[in-house]
Amino acid sequence: MKADNYLTIKQRGEGLYKEKGSKFIGFALPVESEDHIKGELESIRKNFHDARHHCYAWRLGPDMELYRANDDGEPGNSAGKPILGQIESRKLTNVLVVVVRYFGGTLLGVGGLINAYRTAASEALDRSVIVKKYVYQGYAIRFEYADMNVVMTILKDMNIEQSEQRFELNCSLMAKVKKGQAKPFLKSFEPYPGIKVEYLYDI
Repeated sequence: MKADNYLTIKQRGEGLYKEKGSKFIGFALPVESEDHIKGELESIRKNFHDARHHCYAWRLGPDMELYRANDDGEPGNSAGKPILGQIESRKLTNVLVVVVRYFGGTLLGVGGLINAYRTAASEALDRSVIVKKYVYQGYAIRFEYADMNVVMTILKDMNIEQSEQRFELNCSLMAKVKKGQAKPFLKSFEPYPGIKVEYLYDI
């Protein structure tokens, strides 16, 4: 993991570009997984079943390690790649952009297609709200009641979200820690061997 935060979009955005009778409708959507992407693509293909092409690009993961571009029958690299380029230029991830084309009867040439798909994708993304999200880690903290003040002070000082509290003779709770805070968070508990902190999973 290189970063503990990333940029994505908050909600669906739409754009439109027209050229020589052809209509290019762009959709930018926030997505969380390849299954999520598959469902969104199926929905758009169903709603725009009469369109000539449904070209798209997506990128997933905080490190942007997963991505794909699809020309859907258009000349190679004339649709999917320029769509992906708009996602990359904004440094976005967990985003799917689909551009639906209704053919107007006049060929645009590769240069015209690149411009059309790039513009429709850009319009859709410009109409989306870009937000910063964080990668979190979940930790279980177990401690005796006598250490309650120590635990709660550390969590408050570091502004760490907590849940599933159980305060009895032996206490426990869940902590949601930004990945970038993990090292100082763990270091804060080193002087207190009676407090057990266990990493569980990335959130």
